Amino acid sequence: MTLPPEVREILEGQGYRLVGGHSAVKLCHWLKQGLQDQPGCYKQRFYGIDSHRCLQMTPAVAVCNQKCLFCWRSYEHWSETQLNNHDPSKELLEGVVSAQRQLLTGFKGSPEKYDLELVEEAMNPRHLAISLSGEPTLYPELSSLIQKAHNRGMTTFLVTNGQQPRTIRDIEQPTQLYVSLDAPDKKIYNELCRPVEGGWQNLNRTLEHLPGHRGRTALRITLVKGINDNPYGYTQLIQKAKPDFIEVKAYMHVGYSRKRLERKRMPSNDEVKAFAEKLSDKTDYSLDKHVIESRVTLLTSDKEPQIKLERENNIE
Repeated sequence: MTLPPEVREILEGQGYRLVGGHSAVKLCHWLKQGLQDQPGCYKQRFYGIDSHRCLQMTPAVAVCNQKCLFCWRSYEHWSETQLNNHDPSKELLEGVVSAQRQLLTGFKGSPEKYDLELVEEAMNPRHLAISLSGEPTLYPELSSLIQKAHNRGMTTFLVTNGQQPRTIRDIEQPTQLYVSLDAPDKKIYNELCRPVEGGWQNLNRTLEHLPGHRGRTALRITLVKGINDNPYGYTQLIQKAKPDFIEVKAYMHVGYSRKRLERKRMPSNDEVKAFAEKLSDKTDYSLDKHVIESRVTLLTSDKEPQIKLERENNIE
């Protein structure tokens, strides 16, 4: 797959470092914060990862089978829903690590601002966040990518929209599998997430597969005020999926989503917490933590949120 020049220009202008024909890396705000020994992202506070050693990437940067209104990506500029002529997983993993290192090199020139010891640590990423843009389960060698990351001592966080239930059923177990659950019913789902045909059925089949996963599972609800914020509609879907964790996160009025939704659709911290409390009242999940800066609340079952890291293998 080759990205059209206009798409490449948009993505590079947004800070993406493109890798191969369809992948990308981007340094997130929290990684940069971590290099200054500042508090990390909510995944660090919930699960104990090191934000400054997280590699945020996608193997399908401009390919997706949903067009969610709340998405901050510029998907209006592409229309692909399948990934063809893909890059091998070995080359892809090596490419994204190399790209991350290139992006980090400039930080060494500002020792007065960034901790150089932390910059050196960041050069060997510890965590692979497979999300960023597009739908990663459309990449045919996703299982191989996850396995290769694990072989290098990395943890993997995979975020999916649930539109590829067979892939989710058969995939190499990531350290943590996130499924986006952004609507309580089919009508709201179709209006808000705008999937390919059969999207609601695909999502429900994915939810049915989650209880059989050996790894950690999480449902992520992106809360859009006045649209998908009825907590009681989610209870049956949660009972079906039986995730280890639930994250309730506010829609943020940023990026290209500003062209599709009004600012009033962005819930406050109090509204996110109130939704999570009502969800807790109707399920077997307890309120655990809330991160104000990210407007996100974690609900847990009986599993310890902190991840036990495996032996580390440096990536040469």
